[in-house]
Amino acid sequence: MTGMSMPSCNELSAIDDIYHSYNERRRSSRNVAGIRKDSDHHNVYVVYLRNPKKDGRAGYYVGMTGLSPERRFENHKNGVKAARVVKRCGERLVPKLYAHLNPMPYAKAKEMEVFLADSLRKRGYVVYGGH
Repeated sequence: MTGMSMPSCNELSAIDDIYHSYNERRRSSRNVAGIRKDSDHHNVYVVYLRNPKKDGRAGYYVGMTGLSPERRFENHKNGVKAARVVKRCGERLVPKLYAHLNPMPYAKAKEMEVFLADSLRKRGYVVYGGH
């Protein structure tokens, strides 16, 4: 495969650093004991896309869901409320980019979806979704 593919360790570290700085600006949705609240059931997810622009480069789709990322990816691939690019080019989930973020309340997931997509775009990746 040519072009950009999976993020390197340095890129993953940079994304992790961005997330931690984001969290410092926002109050955590978890209580002091770290127990999950009932409202913390939304997830962000990232899908690896193979050649979405037909130029040989990889891309990513960033989304948010009230389902598990695995179930949401299945829905995309089966055409249920699917983003066309994920149905056509979606290869797999990339949990290294989002697993440590989940779960969270709806409002935080909505913000984190945009934040994660923008951070990948700033690193030069083709990114879909993330609105």
